[in-house]
Amino acid sequence: MMTQSHNNGETWEEPWRLGTDPKLGSLPNLLGPIKNKPIELSDGSIVCPSSSEHEGWRVHFEVTRDFGKTWEVIGPIEEATNFNAIQPSLLTYPDGRWQVLCRSLEGSLAQSWSEDKGKTWSPITATHLPNPNSGTDAASLIDGRQLLVYNHTVSRAPFPSKRNMLNVAISGDGRKWNPILTLERAEGEYSYPSCIQTSDGLVHITYTWKRESIRHVVLNPEAL
Repeated sequence: MMTQSHNNGETWEEPWRLGTDPKLGSLPNLLGPIKNKPIELSDGSIVCPSSSEHEGWRVHFEVTRDFGKTWEVIGPIEEATNFNAIQPSLLTYPDGRWQVLCRSLEGSLAQSWSEDKGKTWSPITATHLPNPNSGTDAASLIDGRQLLVYNHTVSRAPFPSKRNMLNVAISGDGRKWNPILTLERAEGEYSYPSCIQTSDGLVHITYTWKRESIRHVVLNPEAL
């Protein structure tokens, strides 16, 4: 649901549902961004990477050009090899390409590419990075690189496996990812990361720490 304030957050309007769209099948309403953040384009459009699980795992996008009054649904993205993908992170590149990275059931991080700034998308395929059916997040850095926070593990393996380890990877082109940092490596669960880059250039990462609290990490990407 959505709400807005006209007095810097002192009071808020009654929340409303985003609307409906036949592209989402039996879903009664649009969903908004699923887990990961939307992006705002230079023309003011807001693009929400989204997904659904009611008719299999599927990735789609919900776009508004009037701050939530009306919405356009793009997708769901075609699955090239029967990928079950959800919770996409949306990345943009200096050459105009867009990419999503998604959680999957197939043991690897899933991806899709757009050559026309999100209007159409390639079929979902595997990356070379593992994914133990766990949420990730990513951010496009101001220096043109891409940063990913994820569990570099698989589900069935000796320690570390599943969500015992949380990592950071960097890429220049979105195809070759270089794991550069381990945030956690211990028994327990470290999961559901979120990341942003602030105006001072620093990267802020939050994630669930053993499902007991939230940990906040700040990185200087110039040192990565």
